Amino acid sequence: MNAVMDSIHAQLGQLRSKLDEIPALQRLEDQTNVPKEYLTAGASASLVIIIFFGLSAGTLCSIVGFLYPALKSFQAIEHRASTTTTSSSSSASSSGEVTQWLIYWVVYSFFAIIEVFIDALLYWIPFYYAFKVAFLLWAMLPQTRGAKFLYDNFLKDFLKSKESMIDRALRDAKSSTSKVMANDASVENVKKASGDESKKDE
Repeated sequence: MNAVMDSIHAQLGQLRSKLDEIPALQRLEDQTNVPKEYLTAGASASLVIIIFFGLSAGTLCSIVGFLYPALKSFQAIEHRASTTTTSSSSSASSSGEVTQWLIYWVVYSFFAIIEVFIDALLYWIPFYYAFKVAFLLWAMLPQTRGAKFLYDNFLKDFLKSKESMIDRALRDAKSSTSKVMANDASVENVKKASGDESKKDE
């Protein structure tokens, strides 16, 4: 038993030495009087429980899928805007960063559309949200660039072959929406005119 406790304390000591590099955790430790290694271990355990047991896992997956990529997309856009007048190599790297995040959003959108149609089946897959978080991390992180892999190997050819059909469907949807709105406006005008006439008759 003592050997196990010594091993746990040694692991926590190693974790603490790594966490010393994060000033925010030191401030949190000072405010709560709870050692930062315990705070980190507790937060990690809570995260694992939330993911594996599906407690608000959909919300957590949405946060993972949106928050970091949205921040990095914003930074890439702003970095590109600030480097348009600088050297071409800096401009090329910022353009590559913007492209990377555009590719991520295309993959994420495609994944979200598929998810809507097979939602009833996903309910029966054990640990689905854990797999989804892992997939999103794989897709977004610069170390793995999973979204680029999926786009280059699968999505690009598929979307190019269906581009004219998608454009046609969008045009049809736009014209249908315009017709419906025009019909609604004409019905409202007729109702208003008949209401005005009935008031005059009275």
